[in-house]
Amino acid sequence: MDMELRNKQKRRSLKRFITSFKHSLDGLKYAYKYEQSMIIHLIVVILVVVFGVWLKISLMEWLLCFILIGLVLATELVNTSLEAVVDLTCPKIHPLAKIAKDTASAAVFVFSLIAFISGLIIFLPKILELM
Repeated sequence: MDMELRNKQKRRSLKRFITSFKHSLDGLKYAYKYEQSMIIHLIVVILVVVFGVWLKISLMEWLLCFILIGLVLATELVNTSLEAVVDLTCPKIHPLAKIAKDTASAAVFVFSLIAFISGLIIFLPKILELM
């Protein structure tokens, strides 16, 4: 694609702005429809919100929960897109393709593990207090 055509496509307009939101929603719909881990993340998000309301977590604890939720979901979406690009460019099994997919998946795992530990730090003392 030449630069003139690209610059023409990148011109700012309300229609382009709205279209970009549609594309983002299409990406979310795809991820929730085809990525099993997104459903698991959604269930965890619902549990965090329910327990957060029930246990009356503080504003700072809510902030941390939502930042971590956003990071985990965003990393999962980047992982999904990277897997699609790898599959597109390398349809056959290749060691480098495996490394790319495995390390992207590991990034999601690391964020999920940190979010889980943070959740324990926030929720466990409150749950133990109720017992």
